[in-house]
Parts: sequence; structure tokens; C-alpha cells
Amino acid sequence: MSLEILNRHSEALFEFLWCPVCGHEIFSHIPFEGVFCKNCNTQVELQESRETRGYEEAVLACFDTTTTWNLHVDEKLRRDLPNGSARVKVFGAPGAYEVDWWSPEPGEDWEPVERGEFDDVEEPSEVSHLA
Repeated sequence: MSLEILNRHSEALFEFLWCPVCGHEIFSHIPFEGVFCKNCNTQVELQESRETRGYEEAVLACFDTTTTWNLHVDEKLRRDLPNGSARVKVFGAPGAYEVDWWSPEPGEDWEPVERGEFDDVEEPSEVSHLA
């Protein structure tokens, strides 16, 4: 039986990660609650991958939209995850991380928001008060 580590923290990894719901790169850690996207509140949980392919670090970042706010209000600023969750496998070392795969695999039905994709879009004033 292998031990699975949850909520593993690595500053370098969080500097690489971005939120696939809104594209922002800043995450907040709330002790005893978890790690959340500072912009849309999507939760991210880190787990060690069982397969590393010889890399020093291989991590699964699991995103969950249960806590996401305004997801239903303005689809131009956020993109829902299939069935409310998605995982990305990241491997490499600090400063040289790479995305290995997404689950579910991006395709016609779903595509993760790219880093900074919505940075140039202004949030309507009628939406901002809901956050």
C-alpha cells in the first residue's frame, strides 16, 4: 500500500500552476480548508503521482469547482470543468515544470482556460458585487 500525500505545498509548483477555470495564477492557502484560486475560488488539491518517469517531481493537481463563485453568471470570464473537476499531471523540477496530460482530455467539449486568457476582459459591474 502506498501513502498518498494531499495538499503538498511547493512554491515553485504554485508559481507554475494556473487555474483552468479563469486563467489566473494566484492561489490562497486557507489553513485546514485547502488551497483556492484567489480570483474565482476554485479549489486545488495536490497529490503525488504514482508514476514519475524518472523525474524528480511528478504531481497531480486536482481542480474542483464546487467552491467556485460566479461560474454561472459570466461565462466570458470563467469556463466550467467537465463534471466540476479536472486533473493535470505536472512533472519536472522547479523552473522547468511541464504539463504531461489533462484528465479529462481537452477536446471539443472542454478546453482549460490558458494562463492569462481573460486578463484583457473587464468584469461587468453587475457581476463583481457577487464575488
